[in-house]
Amino acid sequence: MKAVCVFCGSNVGRNPAYHEAAVAVGTALAKAGLKLVYGGGKIGLMGAVADAIIAAGGLAAGVMPRALFQREIAHAGLSELHVVETMHQRKTKMAELADGFIALPGGAGTLEEFFEQWTWAQLGIHRKPCGLLNVQDYFSPLIAMMQKTVTEGFTGERYFEMLVIETSIEPMLQRFATYSPPPQKSHAPKP
Repeated sequence: MKAVCVFCGSNVGRNPAYHEAAVAVGTALAKAGLKLVYGGGKIGLMGAVADAIIAAGGLAAGVMPRALFQREIAHAGLSELHVVETMHQRKTKMAELADGFIALPGGAGTLEEFFEQWTWAQLGIHRKPCGLLNVQDYFSPLIAMMQKTVTEGFTGERYFEMLVIETSIEPMLQRFATYSPPPQKSHAPKP
């Protein structure tokens, strides 16, 4: 594993623990020798993760649509910045650059990006780990809903179990290092 994509809020949120977790993630990635791949912004939790990895001597690659870049929210200290035309190109480029995906607290964009990667993993489009950093139980209601998709027969248990869910970054990175994906999803009829 060489690079980890982090999805997180463009705001810092109300709980200071979210910002602390973002700083911890950036610092831990640098310590592990992993490059950060993220949305390229200098604001919110995104900016906090980038600031932390840069301060710790690590590398950060941002991917930003031109419209956001033109609003001057791009982080100026990145080791690389990829400017793309659309949000779809942004997500595709981040997926190409990363060997795993972590979601920190965030809003609809964070959830959408994370669920796309989890879906792609289920379908075998990639075989990379997907993790939820459950800071202060932020994702607990979502995790309960995801478990309900299993109990109601919409998601196979193995696809829920493929998620790496932790409350701190160090055990998550340890689990990423030993991650083994389940067999890809099949829609074959059950006998």
